[in-house]
Formats: sequence, C-alpha cells, structure tokens
Amino acid sequence: MKEQNVAKAYATAMYDLAKEKGVDIAAELIKLNELINKNNNLENVLFLDVFTPEEKTAVMNDISAKLGLSSLLKNFINFTITEKRLSLFPLIYKEVVVRDDHEKGFLRGTIEGADDDVDAAFREKITAYLKGKVKKDCKLDYVKNSKITAGYRVTVEDLQLDASLDNQLNKFKETVLNS
Repeated sequence: MKEQNVAKAYATAMYDLAKEKGVDIAAELIKLNELINKNNNLENVLFLDVFTPEEKTAVMNDISAKLGLSSLLKNFINFTITEKRLSLFPLIYKEVVVRDDHEKGFLRGTIEGADDDVDAAFREKITAYLKGKVKKDCKLDYVKNSKITAGYRVTVEDLQLDASLDNQLNKFKETVLNS
C-alpha cells in the first residue's frame, strides 16, 4: 500500500509538471514501457540490483536520446534510479496513463473470453452499456483467457462485469449449497 501511495505521488507530480511544460508524458512513458517489455536485457539492467546506479543511468541516458524522450522524463527516471525507487516504475506508469485517460475523457478496460476475438456487435453493445454506466467513453482491448469456458468478463478500472459460464455455475453452486 505504501508503494502505491508513493507511486501515485510521483505520478501526480510528474503529470502536473509535464502538463505545465506541454509534454505528453503518457505517450513517452508508453514508448519507454514498450521498449522495456520487449527487451529482457534492458529490463534486467534497469531492475536488478547487480548493476550500479551509474550504469543504469548511463543506459537510460542512451535510451532517452534514441527514443527522443523529454528531459523531464529522463531526469525523473534518473532520479528514481539514484534514489533506488525504479522498482516503482510499473506503478507510476499505470497511474500516469490512467490519469491521462481520465483527462482525455475515456477509460481503458479489457474484455476476457475463451474465443480468439470478440464479436464486433458485442463489443459495441458493451461499450455503449459502459458509457451509460460510467459516463465516459471506454476503450476495450480483448484478451483471450483459457480459464473462461464460455462467456465474457469485462473489467474497466474497479468495475467488473462477469458474464462467464464459470461465474454463473459458481453462483448456482453456492445457491444450492446454501439452501
């Protein structure tokens, strides 16, 4: 819980400062996060304690130059490296992206199901339902989940709609056992 509060404070400060300076910090963080996720060696260098803060800072400076990251983000990442708080990066990233989405008037979420993709009509229907429920546009990504037998589970922030067969069978089981 403490880490989440610290990450939220960092994210708020960085987002507000970026907004003040006209920097799209969310886009830069997304670019950096995608690079880290694609490259295991980079992830190891940044997050393992085997490497010194000076080595991590040198690597980040090279990456910042190649990605064209703002000095704000570069300095922030270097600060978290020297303060040994880079482990908070995933939480900070999430907080900044969520805040940016809220500022732009939409929410991100996922649809989970057993199929390879979701039916377009269902996606439109659930998006319209969620817009009425949360009063914001929703951008939903589909994720195949082998633990779902049939149906779908939709998650947008802390709202979850579970219309999966597994969930319905569990509710039925509880009803029978409690009767």
